[in-house]
Amino acid sequence: MSSNPSASPISKRLEGKVALITGGASGIGECTARLFVQHGSKVLIADVQDDLGRALCQEYGSEEIISYVHCNVTVDSDVQNAVDTAVSRYGKLDIMFNNAGISGNTKSSILNSDNEDFMRVLNINVCGGFLGAKHAARVMIPAKKGCILFTASVASVLYGELAHAYTASKNAIVGLAKNLSVDLGQHGIRVNSISPTAVATPMLTDALRMTKEAAEKFVASAANLKEAVLEPEDVAQAALYLASDDSKYVSGVNLVIDGGYNLTNPSLAMAMKSLFSKV
Repeated sequence: MSSNPSASPISKRLEGKVALITGGASGIGECTARLFVQHGSKVLIADVQDDLGRALCQEYGSEEIISYVHCNVTVDSDVQNAVDTAVSRYGKLDIMFNNAGISGNTKSSILNSDNEDFMRVLNINVCGGFLGAKHAARVMIPAKKGCILFTASVASVLYGELAHAYTASKNAIVGLAKNLSVDLGQHGIRVNSISPTAVATPMLTDALRMTKEAAEKFVASAANLKEAVLEPEDVAQAALYLASDDSKYVSGVNLVIDGGYNLTNPSLAMAMKSLFSKV
């Protein structure tokens, strides 16, 4: 995908729409913001990474296309302000992408889990998404239309590999999205979640202490689907589909993007390989 702000796709699938993306200054959020702009959407980035967010917007040279607002998703007034800013600046809100999130402590043992870390992960990942959905619904319900998205994780369908706080938070996000799809469907609002496997975003490379290339190689070595690497742009494409009218009757779905990884259990194959290597 081209990162050139002037690039224009043949068909703009979000023409005339307004999107608010939390955690939009880097990683999956940044890629999604760029793709949404290319497809004709006005975008408001909400993040705590002020320098990155403003630098991204400056590439486009006009607040009429994309702009930034400081927003800590755990603070109700910040989220309310972000939604109100989108409406006052662009006239409405069609798409709310609750993408902001953290991984927290990566230790998987319950005995190594830190109480404060657990609460912080749930506060940002779950409560942040809840506040985003609540304030988005406040302006979407009167319009009788809208799309609310959440970034979840393959941890919502696969267990035992990641920390308890992260796994709990991503399962909660999927449950919240499904419940909201029932609550808000009567108002014409669609709600879905996206669950990618590991993507070499800054969050992952920092956690692994690896370069982007090394992280991609590491993830690919454990992948079920070979000859392809999941990139942030692929998740952005999923968000584009769910935000566009192409998915006008898709709601309550957790779109898993993992190349079939959650369907496999490598334990037997590893045990067999270990057994026969000793023969």
